[in-house]
Amino acid sequence: MNTAHRYALSVTGLVGFLVFWEAISQSGWISTTLLPPPSSIAPSLVSEIQEGIWHWMVWASFRHYAIGFFIGSFLGVTLGVLVALFPKVEASQAWLARVLRPIPPLAWIPFAIIWFGISETAAAFIISIGIFWINYFTAMAAVQAVDKDLIEVARAFGHRTFPALLKKVILPGAAPGILSGLRAGLGQGWMTVVAAELFGIEGIGQRMMEASGLLATDVVILYMFSIALLYGISDYIFVSIQNKILAWQR
Repeated sequence: MNTAHRYALSVTGLVGFLVFWEAISQSGWISTTLLPPPSSIAPSLVSEIQEGIWHWMVWASFRHYAIGFFIGSFLGVTLGVLVALFPKVEASQAWLARVLRPIPPLAWIPFAIIWFGISETAAAFIISIGIFWINYFTAMAAVQAVDKDLIEVARAFGHRTFPALLKKVILPGAAPGILSGLRAGLGQGWMTVVAAELFGIEGIGQRMMEASGLLATDVVILYMFSIALLYGISDYIFVSIQNKILAWQR
């Protein structure tokens, strides 16, 4: 299947889904309050923009999303690489990671409020936790999967120091796995944004809670699609950067 054919099928599937959704909503079988039609999104967007709400909420969410993504990604990749490079360190923290990893980011909300108050810092903290574990394990696995024969070859060609091996062999070899983890974290961060804002932090999640309390479900749908749009844009940009970084593989 070529790229154009795949793209056409993807567009057809999305349009078909929206048409089916519109038909169900307009049929009268289900109240439009319970299931707003896709056609209600555009008027809701215009209204939210005119009132100065949409762009303000999106910007607020993007701020703590960006902070949480950077902190979680940086710490996750850094610690994942370091742990993979030193087997004794990996063994010493293996059980600790198994204990902490299953705890969902939302479980940290009480501590986030206690430590940081109802603030943007608290939201960024919650977002960073989910992103951290994805990057930690993918970075660790990527480094551990680097072909040991390549390291021996590099040593034979004079790259005997640890910094040289890290720069010339280990990080380039682990780059595809690390970047895959970063991309997964990109999506995980947006999934966590709404939950991180549900306890009163300004942003998309807060606006969705306000709208649901007023049964303005068309506004809720608008912000759901806004998150999807933001993720789509950020993912597209990341993939473009990823392709440039991994151009040497082609």
